[in-house]
Amino acid sequence: WFRHVDGTAMRTASVCCRVRLTARPSSSAAFKAGPAHIRSFSRNGRQLQRKAKVDVRNGLEATVGRQRLGGNSKSTAMATNAVANAGSEKCKVAVLGTGLLGAKVAERLIHDGFDVAVWNRTSEKCAYLGEMGAKCCVSATDALSYCDVVLLYLSDAQAIESTLFEEESAVEALAGKCVVQMGTIGPAESKRLLERTLVADAKYLEAPVLGSLPEAIKGTLLVMVGAGEDPSNYTAWPVLQALGQSPVYIGDVGTAAAVKLALNQLIASLTVGFSTSLGLLQANNVDVDKFMGILRESALYAPTFDKKLQRMLDREYSNPNFPTKHLLKDINLFLGEAEIAGIDTGTLKGLRGVVERTLDMGLADTDYSALHDGVTKQ
Repeated sequence: WFRHVDGTAMRTASVCCRVRLTARPSSSAAFKAGPAHIRSFSRNGRQLQRKAKVDVRNGLEATVGRQRLGGNSKSTAMATNAVANAGSEKCKVAVLGTGLLGAKVAERLIHDGFDVAVWNRTSEKCAYLGEMGAKCCVSATDALSYCDVVLLYLSDAQAIESTLFEEESAVEALAGKCVVQMGTIGPAESKRLLERTLVADAKYLEAPVLGSLPEAIKGTLLVMVGAGEDPSNYTAWPVLQALGQSPVYIGDVGTAAAVKLALNQLIASLTVGFSTSLGLLQANNVDVDKFMGILRESALYAPTFDKKLQRMLDREYSNPNFPTKHLLKDINLFLGEAEIAGIDTGTLKGLRGVVERTLDMGLADTDYSALHDGVTKQ
């Protein structure tokens, strides 16, 4: 007899893998393994059936499942760990930085049943999270001391280093923790954080995300992971799964940071490009609906055009999901990395000029769709 394995976890980890199961019977959800098959069982009314050979070693080892997740060794190992971690107690999580995205991530984790501590330089931003059940910490050290996993949503690498490493008490509190960098920084900056975190006897991985406030609340962020080993081995893996159902393991530390910068460069390029076309249409009194009808049927269309169209038409940029000033920071990061890589940056420098002009108009804290004003208001 073997302990019941949760059905959801079985589907997530449905690959050919070796799993160690605890030989402890459960009267409500146990199942019996014969020499050739694992018998059918049901949970919450859903029937699951898996065939597998049973290879008993030390009386406790079995091979289960044969439905491919991705076919490679990384996917297999990650799926194996997902089964092994099924039903484990949720870890304590500290969210450092409760700005727009950090606050919504904290909300999501509270909703998912995690024990969450929060800290922000401006403590007022944490107050409502305390009412939702989070522990509001007076210092970053307090938050670090409380948790198993640290999520970093601080503004840049400099802010991260000053928060984690300037005070000896914070460095000491890092020992044994899993630090997850989730903001947008450069690959070289992320590698430097890895080195300093290891010196502090902590683990480190990067997990920047694509998506904004609605996706954070729903747990549908696109999570990109950079780590020196299979990230499902880390304490933080269930936390990342709560934020994005299928985190993507990109490669070593620095690779996910590079992907995030590449994506955010597209935010600037697509937004300025669309604003430029829209500006020409408006200057010539063209029916925008007709233009959009053609565009949507073409290979040139990107969903972000419709997401930002009404804001641009109304010139209404309040309540941002991603402020314009953050886009400027990301462009500068990309430019630095592109110059090191020998990539021509002429076009991107022109885009940066548009963003800087938009900020000069007093639109730094508005939604980045305000770039439309930077393009059309000379």
